[in-house]
Amino acid sequence: MAELSEQQTGEEKRRRRSRKGETRRAEILTAAMRRFAEDGYQNAAIGDIARDVGLSLPGLLHHFPTKVDLLLAILAQRDLESADFIEHYRSDLSGLLKGMVAIFRRNADMIEVVRAFAILNAESLMKGHPAKAWFLARATQMQKDVAATFERAIADGTIDAKTDGRAMAAELIAVMDGLQMLWLRDPDRFDMVGGLEAYVGRLLASLGLEG
Repeated sequence: MAELSEQQTGEEKRRRRSRKGETRRAEILTAAMRRFAEDGYQNAAIGDIARDVGLSLPGLLHHFPTKVDLLLAILAQRDLESADFIEHYRSDLSGLLKGMVAIFRRNADMIEVVRAFAILNAESLMKGHPAKAWFLARATQMQKDVAATFERAIADGTIDAKTDGRAMAAELIAVMDGLQMLWLRDPDRFDMVGGLEAYVGRLLASLGLEG
């Protein structure tokens, strides 16, 4: 019985350390996104991120050995969020379009996160950037997923068969990116959510779907 009790105590200690480690990693990722939003990935100093969360540089490096590891962890987290979004909303075209408005509404409360990803996205166009492949794959997959939803709507007769699903997907993503950039430049004056909501309403009407 004593051996079993010691084993249980050891497992409980490991669980507590694991939870504490997960909490600390989440704090580091939040601080890193804030720094990337303010300074850009290239200029952000990992030492500054460590100080932001009250850690020494070796303490931060215990969780993320390099700045690239930090970046990849942030992108992996974003991957999970993107997958959840697509899975939740892509069942039908009307739901997908309205879901994108819902995502914009959520993003409007996370300006630091959105700004960080907009900066990383632009920086990833530079040769040799560590996030270049991730952003390319993300853009390609998003266009494929949105186009596939348009194509299903064409196949089941929901929208006109002459609709170009790929072109519509590219247009929709371009509108979203443009509205987001206008909002990031002047968040107090520009209504990103209202802009997308109005566009989606017009698009639904033009496709013969409910507004």
